Amino acid sequence: MASVTEIFAPSHPVGARFNGMKSELRARWESYKVYRRTVSELAALSDRELNDLGLHRSSIRGIAYEAAYGK
Repeated sequence: MASVTEIFAPSHPVGARFNGMKSELRARWESYKVYRRTVSELAALSDRELNDLGLHRSSIRGIAYEAAYGK
């Protein structure tokens, strides 16, 4: 006869799911910090310095997004 614990046992323990969510949130937060830091550093440059790098001020957010998320 099957016991109740065998029938209703979750396929994934709650602790493992929580740890997975926590790891995912931490990774997203770290990516967001890279994005914000990159935007801040590039925005602090003068137009001449950006031009020397081959960048335009309007492309800062796109470049930061690519640096943080790789897309």
